Amino acid sequence: MRIHRVFLPDLRAGERVLSAAESKHLLQVLRVTAGTPVRAFDGAGLEAAGQVTDTSGLRVTVMLDPPEASPVEASLAVHAAVGVLKGDKLADVIRQLTELGAVNMHLFYSQHGDVNKTSPNKLERWQRVAKEAAKQSGRSVVPCVHAPVKLKDVPLEALSIVAHPYAKQTLAECVTPGDAKTITILTGPEGGFSEAEITALEARGVKSVRLGARILRAETAPVALCAALLLPGAL
Repeated sequence: MRIHRVFLPDLRAGERVLSAAESKHLLQVLRVTAGTPVRAFDGAGLEAAGQVTDTSGLRVTVMLDPPEASPVEASLAVHAAVGVLKGDKLADVIRQLTELGAVNMHLFYSQHGDVNKTSPNKLERWQRVAKEAAKQSGRSVVPCVHAPVKLKDVPLEALSIVAHPYAKQTLAECVTPGDAKTITILTGPEGGFSEAEITALEARGVKSVRLGARILRAETAPVALCAALLLPGAL
């Protein structure tokens, strides 16, 4: 039997009433009834099994077991820093990075980027995309999609790498599986990084890596890099 996943930020055992949005989806799209099994997640790493107990009115009530840490989250915390892209390309990137297991997404403006301003509505949509992707993929963590900043202001982990097609090192030469607990990956916009930006990043301790012999598109590179780090046996 399919078990429907529901987002419940304040996750705890016992009877809980779901939000209007979650209730509407369960009632109008999934047509749940009393007794339907559910699995709630809080977006921060916990989840709890339960079942629907009441569908009267416009809200769904569920009874939940004690929350537990999710078994599906990766041991490596990947913070993805992505240059803001044209059109709606970032929505697909955010969706796929969430499915793969990224825990944070830092967006940035850069020298060769064609976008230098982002509306609050677009940022809210990107966060919704991350939440829906987390629900669909069975994750209990919803990555935070941070408002875009200048490249120089992107926060970095102790181990940080930037995708650069002309770098001398490969990913396997820079990252040893099991050694790192957190990592920041940076990928540029459609126009790529300028040499000055690569130099500035390397001065901050970021390692430049190449992702094989082919040059990847701006919307492909972050997904490929995240997949190489998080899919079993990729390195």
